Amino acid sequence: MERPGRSECPALPPGWRKEEVTRKSGISAGKCDVYYYSPSGKKFRSKPQLARYLGNAVDLTGFDFRTGKMLPSKVQRSRQRGRNEAVIPKGKPDLNTTLPIRQTASIFKQPVTKVTNHPSNKVRADPQRVMDQPRQLFWEKRLQGLSASDVSEEILRAMELPKGLQGMCPGAAAGSLLPAVASALHSSSVPITGQLSAAAEKNPGVWLNTAQPLCRAIVVTDDDIRKQEERVQEVRKKLEEALMADVLSRAVDMAKDGDMDGDHGAEA
Repeated sequence: MERPGRSECPALPPGWRKEEVTRKSGISAGKCDVYYYSPSGKKFRSKPQLARYLGNAVDLTGFDFRTGKMLPSKVQRSRQRGRNEAVIPKGKPDLNTTLPIRQTASIFKQPVTKVTNHPSNKVRADPQRVMDQPRQLFWEKRLQGLSASDVSEEILRAMELPKGLQGMCPGAAAGSLLPAVASALHSSSVPITGQLSAAAEKNPGVWLNTAQPLCRAIVVTDDDIRKQEERVQEVRKKLEEALMADVLSRAVDMAKDGDMDGDHGAEA
């Protein structure tokens, strides 16, 4: 039996349904959440989750998860972004976002650059062309031992990562996994999926995807999403209670100040 509030989604294959649910309580009351249901009834809460399920069967590049429609403008922006990522920006690089540079000794007189538009498609050094810089394997291992500290130089407690998030490369330590994932999120526009190829575990030097951090494939289950939603609701409840306590405290202070002003006026 079809639940009320669900409607067909023409942008997806036949049988897919879209549902909009309005939050009725909490700080975010009134906000609308969008869910999609497969013909078998499986629930999807995000576009990445939907893309992993559909795979190559449907191109979701221009799919807008909120409206359920295909937007041509999104496809154009995605293609334009892909072209821009191949262009190296001019000027001084931003040291806060630039990944660690090659530190091994070079036998070449000039920096090695892969030029794909060369007539014979050879590798040569030519800084004047639009080029793709080669990426060093296992550079994330240099992030091992790094930790954040406050203004008093006291080391902050490390963040606890999900059990399903595990590193993958020879000699990799758990301490470099969080900086590697954070760097990938900050410096890349592609989704973070980890190393999807099982062959990468056998031979990372050959099958490693350098555009992804050095971790095994990340699979987010419905149970993980439910637990995260519970944590968010709990934090929102605590924030709401703290804000209410602050309002009441300010009201009490204002009442006390008013009584003191009244007493001073009576004495005068």
